[in-house]
Amino acid sequence: MFYRSVMATQLESSCFTDSPPIAADVARGVTRLLCRQDLFAICEVPLPNGRRADLMAIDGKGSLTIVEIKVAKSDLVGDGKWRDYLDYCDRFYWAVPATLAAICDEERYLPGEAGLIVADRYDAAIVRSAAHRPMSPARRKAELLHFARRAARRLAAQIDPTLGEGR
Repeated sequence: MFYRSVMATQLESSCFTDSPPIAADVARGVTRLLCRQDLFAICEVPLPNGRRADLMAIDGKGSLTIVEIKVAKSDLVGDGKWRDYLDYCDRFYWAVPATLAAICDEERYLPGEAGLIVADRYDAAIVRSAAHRPMSPARRKAELLHFARRAARRLAAQIDPTLGEGR
Protein backbone atom coordinates (compact mmCIF):
# COMPACT_ATOMS: atom_id res chain seq x y z
CA MET A 1 0.00 0.00 0.00
CA PHE A 2 2.87 2.40 0.79
CA TYR A 3 4.38 1.74 -2.63
CA ARG A 4 1.08 2.54 -4.35
CA SER A 5 0.68 5.89 -2.53
CA VAL A 6 4.29 6.87 -3.26
CA MET A 7 3.83 6.09 -6.95
CA ALA A 8 0.57 8.07 -7.10
CA THR A 9 2.33 11.06 -5.55
CA GLN A 10 5.17 10.81 -8.08
CA LEU A 11 2.70 10.70 -10.95
CA GLU A 12 0.73 13.67 -9.67
CA SER A 13 3.86 15.73 -9.15
CA SER A 14 5.23 15.09 -12.65
CA CYS A 15 2.32 16.80 -14.42
CA PHE A 16 1.37 20.46 -14.49
CA THR A 17 4.32 21.45 -12.30
CA ASP A 18 4.54 24.89 -13.95
CA SER A 19 0.78 25.49 -13.80
CA PRO A 20 -1.49 26.87 -11.09
CA PRO A 21 -2.79 24.18 -8.70
CA ILE A 22 -6.27 24.41 -10.18
CA ALA A 23 -4.90 23.02 -13.47
CA ALA A 24 -3.91 19.79 -11.72
CA ASP A 25 -7.35 19.73 -10.09
CA VAL A 26 -9.10 20.03 -13.46
CA ALA A 27 -6.81 17.34 -14.91
CA ARG A 28 -7.70 15.01 -12.04
CA GLY A 29 -11.43 15.48 -12.61
CA VAL A 30 -11.05 14.99 -16.37
CA THR A 31 -8.96 11.86 -15.85
CA ARG A 32 -11.68 10.38 -13.66
CA LEU A 33 -14.29 11.13 -16.31
CA LEU A 34 -12.16 9.63 -19.07
CA CYS A 35 -11.53 6.46 -17.06
CA ARG A 36 -15.28 5.94 -16.63
CA GLN A 37 -15.51 6.06 -20.42
CA ASP A 38 -12.66 3.54 -20.80
CA LEU A 39 -10.18 6.17 -22.01
CA PHE A 40 -6.81 6.35 -20.33
CA ALA A 41 -4.75 9.52 -20.43
CA ILE A 42 -1.21 10.67 -19.98
CA CYS A 43 -0.30 14.29 -19.33
CA GLU A 44 1.89 16.81 -21.09
CA VAL A 45 2.41 14.91 -24.33
CA PRO A 46 4.81 16.49 -26.84
CA LEU A 47 3.49 16.44 -30.40
CA PRO A 48 5.62 16.19 -33.56
CA ASN A 49 4.78 19.80 -34.48
CA GLY A 50 6.45 21.13 -31.32
CA ARG A 51 3.24 21.66 -29.33
CA ARG A 52 2.42 19.86 -26.10
CA ALA A 53 -1.02 18.43 -25.33
CA ASP A 54 -2.14 18.81 -21.71
CA LEU A 55 -3.79 15.38 -21.77
CA MET A 56 -3.90 12.73 -24.47
CA ALA A 57 -6.15 9.71 -23.99
CA ILE A 58 -6.58 6.45 -25.84
CA ASP A 59 -9.65 4.23 -26.02
CA GLY A 60 -9.97 0.49 -26.65
CA LYS A 61 -10.14 0.98 -30.42
CA GLY A 62 -7.03 3.14 -30.65
CA SER A 63 -8.80 6.49 -31.01
CA LEU A 64 -6.90 9.41 -29.55
CA THR A 65 -8.44 12.32 -27.68
CA ILE A 66 -6.62 15.52 -26.74
CA VAL A 67 -7.83 17.63 -23.85
CA GLU A 68 -6.60 21.21 -23.55
CA ILE A 69 -6.92 22.52 -19.99
CA LYS A 70 -7.52 26.21 -19.39
CA VAL A 71 -8.06 27.61 -15.91
CA ALA A 72 -7.63 31.37 -16.44
CA LYS A 73 -9.67 33.58 -18.73
CA SER A 74 -6.56 35.33 -20.04
CA ASP A 75 -4.96 31.99 -20.95
CA LEU A 76 -8.10 30.76 -22.70
CA VAL A 77 -8.74 33.97 -24.62
CA GLY A 78 -5.07 34.40 -25.55
CA ASP A 79 -4.54 30.83 -26.79
CA GLY A 80 -4.06 30.76 -30.54
CA LYS A 81 -2.06 27.54 -30.79
CA TRP A 82 -4.75 25.01 -29.91
CA ARG A 83 -5.74 24.42 -33.57
CA ASP A 84 -2.27 22.90 -34.00
CA TYR A 85 -3.48 19.93 -31.91
CA LEU A 86 -6.35 18.96 -34.20
CA ASP A 87 -4.23 16.94 -36.63
CA TYR A 88 -2.99 14.67 -33.82
CA CYS A 89 -6.28 13.42 -32.43
CA ASP A 90 -9.67 12.03 -33.38
CA ARG A 91 -11.43 14.22 -30.83
CA PHE A 92 -10.51 17.49 -29.16
CA TYR A 93 -11.92 18.86 -25.90
CA TRP A 94 -11.51 22.00 -23.87
CA ALA A 95 -11.49 21.32 -20.11
CA VAL A 96 -12.25 24.28 -17.90
CA PRO A 97 -13.58 25.10 -14.46
CA ALA A 98 -17.27 26.06 -14.44
CA THR A 99 -16.44 29.78 -14.40
CA LEU A 100 -14.96 29.62 -17.93
CA ALA A 101 -17.48 27.34 -19.65
CA ALA A 102 -19.53 30.10 -21.31
CA ILE A 103 -16.47 31.50 -23.10
CA CYS A 104 -15.97 28.19 -24.92
CA ASP A 105 -19.31 28.67 -26.70
CA GLU A 106 -17.82 31.48 -28.77
CA GLU A 107 -17.34 30.65 -32.45
CA ARG A 108 -13.53 30.92 -32.30
CA TYR A 109 -13.49 27.81 -30.06
CA LEU A 110 -15.23 25.79 -32.80
CA PRO A 111 -18.22 24.59 -30.77
CA GLY A 112 -19.28 22.42 -33.73
CA GLU A 113 -16.00 20.47 -33.55
CA ALA A 114 -14.36 20.95 -30.16
CA GLY A 115 -15.99 19.38 -27.16
CA LEU A 116 -16.27 20.96 -23.73
CA ILE A 117 -15.62 19.39 -20.35
CA VAL A 118 -16.31 21.23 -17.10
CA ALA A 119 -14.19 19.87 -14.29
CA ASP A 120 -12.99 20.30 -10.75
CA ARG A 121 -10.75 18.21 -8.49
CA TYR A 122 -13.40 15.59 -7.83
CA ASP A 123 -15.14 15.01 -11.14
CA ALA A 124 -15.99 16.31 -14.59
CA ALA A 125 -18.87 16.35 -17.03
CA ILE A 126 -19.02 16.56 -20.79
CA VAL A 127 -21.08 19.64 -21.56
CA ARG A 128 -20.58 19.36 -25.31
CA SER A 129 -19.39 16.28 -27.19
CA ALA A 130 -16.47 16.59 -29.56
CA ALA A 131 -16.91 15.85 -33.24
CA HIS A 132 -15.19 12.70 -34.41
CA ARG A 133 -12.52 13.64 -36.97
CA PRO A 134 -10.63 10.41 -37.82
CA MET A 135 -6.91 10.71 -38.44
CA SER A 136 -5.39 9.19 -41.55
CA PRO A 137 -4.16 5.60 -41.05
CA ALA A 138 -0.49 6.61 -41.34
CA ARG A 139 -0.88 9.43 -38.80
CA ARG A 140 -2.82 7.13 -36.45
CA LYS A 141 -0.07 4.50 -36.52
CA ALA A 142 2.63 7.07 -35.81
CA GLU A 143 0.67 8.71 -32.99
CA LEU A 144 -0.29 5.39 -31.39
CA LEU A 145 3.37 4.37 -31.37
CA HIS A 146 4.37 7.74 -29.85
CA PHE A 147 1.66 7.40 -27.20
CA ALA A 148 2.57 3.81 -26.29
CA ARG A 149 6.30 4.48 -26.11
CA ARG A 150 5.82 7.62 -24.01
CA ALA A 151 3.57 5.77 -21.56
CA ALA A 152 6.03 2.86 -21.36
CA ARG A 153 8.97 5.24 -20.86
CA ARG A 154 7.15 6.95 -17.99
CA LEU A 155 6.44 3.61 -16.35
CA ALA A 156 10.07 2.55 -16.77
CA ALA A 157 11.19 5.82 -15.15
CA GLN A 158 9.10 4.93 -12.10
CA ILE A 159 11.19 1.79 -11.70
CA ASP A 160 14.46 3.59 -12.41
CA PRO A 161 14.27 7.41 -12.26
CA THR A 162 17.63 7.72 -14.03
CA LEU A 163 15.89 6.67 -17.25
CA GLY A 164 14.01 9.99 -17.41
CA GLU A 165 11.05 10.69 -19.63
CA GLY A 166 12.86 11.68 -22.81
CA ARG A 167 10.86 12.54 -25.87
